[in-house]
Amino acid sequence: MQGPASLGPPVAPQADAALDALVRAKHRPGEIHVGCKMAGFGGLAKRFYRSPLAAAMFAVLTTSAFHPANARPLVPAERQYIPSDGLLPPCDDPAALERLQSRFHERESEFWRTGLEILGFDQVQEIGFRSNGLDYIPRRYCRARAYMNDDKWRPVSFTIVKDAGLIGAQDDVDWCVEGLDRMDAYAPGCKMVRP
Repeated sequence: MQGPASLGPPVAPQADAALDALVRAKHRPGEIHVGCKMAGFGGLAKRFYRSPLAAAMFAVLTTSAFHPANARPLVPAERQYIPSDGLLPPCDDPAALERLQSRFHERESEFWRTGLEILGFDQVQEIGFRSNGLDYIPRRYCRARAYMNDDKWRPVSFTIVKDAGLIGAQDDVDWCVEGLDRMDAYAPGCKMVRP
C-alpha cells in the first residue's frame, strides 16, 4: 500500500516487522503505551519519521532559528534615537586622569580609610576603542601604571565612557587598580573593565 505522496515511499516490510517486534518486546500487560501502533497511527507515523520531507522540515526549522536575519539590527550609536557622537578624549587626557585620581582618593580615604593616594601616572596607553561594537555606547579602554604614596607602582585599567556622567551630561571614567579591588567588583584581576 502506497502512503500519501508527501510522506515518501512506504516502509519496507522487514523494517515494519522489526519495529513491531520492538514495540511488542517492551509491552507488558497493564501498561499504557503511546507508541506508533498503539496510538492508532500505524505505519503512517513510521513513514513520516523516515521520510526525506521530515528531514528537510527539521533542517529548515533548526537552521532558521540561528539565521543572521533573526539577529538584532546593528545601528551605529551616531544614528540611534538618542545619538552619541562617539568623540572621546584620549587615554592621557588630564581631565580623565584627574577624575580617576579624585575618585580613587574618595574611595580609599572615606570608605577603606587606607590613606592611599595616586601621585602620578606612567605608560598610559589605549587598549581598545569601541571594542564591543559600533552600536553600543562608545568606550575607550586604557591601561596605565599608577605611582602610589606607598612608593609602589600598580597597574590601572580604566574606561572612558561617552555621556555616562551624572544625567549623561559628561564623559565618565570607570576604573580598577589591580590588587586593590577588594570587593572583586571587576574580578578576576580587573578584567571586567577591559575589552
